[in-house]
Amino acid sequence: MTVDLVVCNCTVVTPAWRTPDAGVAVEDGEIVAVGRSDRLPDADRVLDAEGNVLVPGIVDGHIHNREPGLEYKEDWESATRAAAAGGVTTVVGMPNTDPVIDRPDHLELKFERGEASAHVDFQSYAVVTSENLELIPDIDEAGALGFKIFLGSTVGDVPPPNDGEILEAMAKIRETGKRLGFHEENGEIIDHYTEQFKADGRNEPIDHSHSRPVIAEREAVERMITFAEETGAKIHMFHVSSGSAAEAVARGKDRGVDVTAETTPHYLWFTEDVMREKGNPARIQPPIRNAEERAKLWDVGIDDGAIDSVATDHAPHTPEEKKVDDPFGDTWEAISGFVGLETEIPVMLTFVDQGRLTMAEWVRRHSTRPAQIWGMYPQKGSLQVGTDADFTIVDPDLEWTLEGADDLHSKNCVTPFIGESFTGKAVATVVRGEVVAEDGAVVGESGYGTRVDVDNE
Repeated sequence: MTVDLVVCNCTVVTPAWRTPDAGVAVEDGEIVAVGRSDRLPDADRVLDAEGNVLVPGIVDGHIHNREPGLEYKEDWESATRAAAAGGVTTVVGMPNTDPVIDRPDHLELKFERGEASAHVDFQSYAVVTSENLELIPDIDEAGALGFKIFLGSTVGDVPPPNDGEILEAMAKIRETGKRLGFHEENGEIIDHYTEQFKADGRNEPIDHSHSRPVIAEREAVERMITFAEETGAKIHMFHVSSGSAAEAVARGKDRGVDVTAETTPHYLWFTEDVMREKGNPARIQPPIRNAEERAKLWDVGIDDGAIDSVATDHAPHTPEEKKVDDPFGDTWEAISGFVGLETEIPVMLTFVDQGRLTMAEWVRRHSTRPAQIWGMYPQKGSLQVGTDADFTIVDPDLEWTLEGADDLHSKNCVTPFIGESFTGKAVATVVRGEVVAEDGAVVGESGYGTRVDVDNE
C-alpha cells in the first residue's frame, strides 16, 4: 500500500498520549494511520520531521480577517497566509466587518470570499443585534459556526441588543444547538469612564486601559451566565483578560451552566506595564491587565481550569491607525487590536518550556478544546483515523526573537510582540494532507482552504 503522505521521525503529542519516534500516514486528505515511524506505509511524499513534535492542527477560534469591506486592513488571503506561516490550520472569522455578518446572504458572502482565497480551513460567526433576532434560524441554516454579541463598544461599533433581546436570542440559539459567544464588557461602565477620562484630559495609552476596568468585564460575564442559567443556552466568553473574570466563569461552571471561555497569549504574557513601555501599539480591548490580575488568570484560568481554550483575537490595523509613529500620543485617536497568528504558538511553547503548562495541556487548549467547543471535533483537533489530516509540527527548543513587522505575513503587522524572545516555533503546517507552510515559508496555494462543516448536536 502506498499513501499520499507520511510524516515521520517525530514525537506525536495529543492531550491523551505521547509517542516518540512516530508519525502519521495520509490518504485523500484524511489520516489512515498513526504509529511508529518504521511501521508506516510507503508514501508518494515523505516529510521527515527531524525529531520535532507533531500535534493536531492548531485551531484559532477568534480572528478578525476584516473581509468583506475592510480589506485594506486584512483579508482572507493575508490572514490565512499568516495562519499557515504560524502553524494554525483552522481559523474562525469574527462578524464585525462591512457589511456585518448579521444575515444569511452576508454570511454566504464571507464564505465565498474564503473559498476563493484562504490558505487554511475556516469558519465564521454571525452577530446578533436588535435587528436580526428573527433571522437566527436562517443564519443557523446558512452554516454559521456560532453566534456573537458585542456587549461593549468595540471596533465597528456594533450595537448590543438590550437584556430582554439577549434573553430572547439565547432561547432561539439554544434551539439551534449552537453556542453564543460574547465580547463581555459592560458598555455603560466603559462609556462612563471614557467620557470622564476625556473630559479630564487623561489621554495616555494606560488611560485607555483604565477606562475599561475589570468590573466591566466581570459584571458582563456574571450577567450572561445568569441569563444562560435561565435559558439553558450554551455560551462562550471570548478573550477573557482578567483573573476576576475567570473566577466568574469558574462559579458559572460550578453552578452547572454550559459556559466555556478562552484567553489569549497576550493576556498571559504581558501586564499593563506594556502600555507604558510600548504605548498605543499594545492598545486592545479588553485591555491587558495588571500583574495581580494576570497572576490570578494563570492560577484560576489555566491551573484550575476555568479557561477552556486559547485564541488570538488577531486584529490587524494600519500603522497609522495604531499611531506607530506616535506611540505615546493621544490614545483616543488610536484604535484597538493587533496581530497574533504568528506569535501565538511561540508564546504558548515558551510557557511550556518554562514549565507553566505541559505540551499536552497546550494542545488541549489550542486544538482539541476549541474544536470541541465549536462543533468541529473530531474532524478538527484530533489525530483520529478517518479525520482531517491537519498537523502542526513544532520545534519546541528553537530560541528566536521577533525582530520586526517584516518577519510577519499579515497585510498589517503591528504587534507588541516585536522585540520579544521565544523558545519554540512552528516549522511546518499541514492542512488536509497538504503541506501549506514549511520552514517559515508559505508554500500552499491561495484558495486551498475550505469551510469547515460543523456538528453542534
